Amino acid sequence: MADISSQIIDRIEAARRDAEPLSIVAGASKRFVGRASEGSPLDVAAHSGIVSYEPGELVLTARGGTPLLDIEAALDEYGQMLPFEPPRFGGSATIGGTLACNASGPARPWSGAVRDAVLGVELITGRGEQLNYGGRVMKNVAGFDVSRLQAGALGAFGVISRISLKVLPRPQRTLTLVQELDAARAIVHMNELAGLAKPLSGAAWCDGRVYLRLSGAETAVEAAARQWGGSRLDAAASFWRDLADQRLPFFRSAAPLWRFSVKPSSTLPAIGGEWLIDWGGAQRWIHGDFDRSELERFAESAGGHASLYRGGNREGEVNHELPEALKALHLRLKNAFDPDRILNPGRLYSWM
Repeated sequence: MADISSQIIDRIEAARRDAEPLSIVAGASKRFVGRASEGSPLDVAAHSGIVSYEPGELVLTARGGTPLLDIEAALDEYGQMLPFEPPRFGGSATIGGTLACNASGPARPWSGAVRDAVLGVELITGRGEQLNYGGRVMKNVAGFDVSRLQAGALGAFGVISRISLKVLPRPQRTLTLVQELDAARAIVHMNELAGLAKPLSGAAWCDGRVYLRLSGAETAVEAAARQWGGSRLDAAASFWRDLADQRLPFFRSAAPLWRFSVKPSSTLPAIGGEWLIDWGGAQRWIHGDFDRSELERFAESAGGHASLYRGGNREGEVNHELPEALKALHLRLKNAFDPDRILNPGRLYSWM
């Protein structure tokens, strides 16, 4: 665990002089995300370690290459957690990569995404500049949008060298209920329950079953469980962890995996294939060889977007096509942070 920001800056400056593209890598757990990576490896895994942790303030600051497992171990000691329940992907995932890929687990609709937990970041840009945005408390909003801008940017604007996050106490009680329902009824059911003042912290549908997780005070969780009914799932924690880490049998298919982020109450399109539904209906997965434009049209009609998450043709575009205004904004940001296009060129979009 060390601060190697000066070495990272030196490497970026040399690459800029030589017009050498760089591919940012740390834990390498999410290399499949985005388009095919271009450039020489810029390994930032050694830039790791928890810089500060104040349990009483619910704030933790860590370098970008810090493994999630190290952060979670520190939080466990004080009965706290990362509220966005990030995927670990076999244990090699880092906090910087988690933010860069905007990766959040099943609790996302109720506890927020990784971007919602970010208080501030330190960024090393394609110019070799080390910049600080945001702070360590929610009321410090200077540059706050730039901090959140890194969520899902796939390193297009810089190397995330340090992140300050808000953390939360672990709930007193957690249990999971299971019911047999088809996909259409499950979507309606999850949306109805999500609108109630109950301690819901997870709602997913897979293989003809809807899974409902309740988390909070003992009395509130038990009261909701008695009211809703259904079977109580043994070893429920492993189900939600396997869902977050994409280790359920559904994810083992070799076919291309597509991800939808849509309005939770929207119906499934009549395109066939096997579906998995998470986030109370807002995040949906399907395997198969589909036409990207067709899936994008469905996603837009459902109030969201679609992307080729894993597999398939990684040379073409994999993210939802942007309107011209948003495309222009992305290009302006790229020009501001990485004018020479040396950091992860083309990984987010071919034109970046």
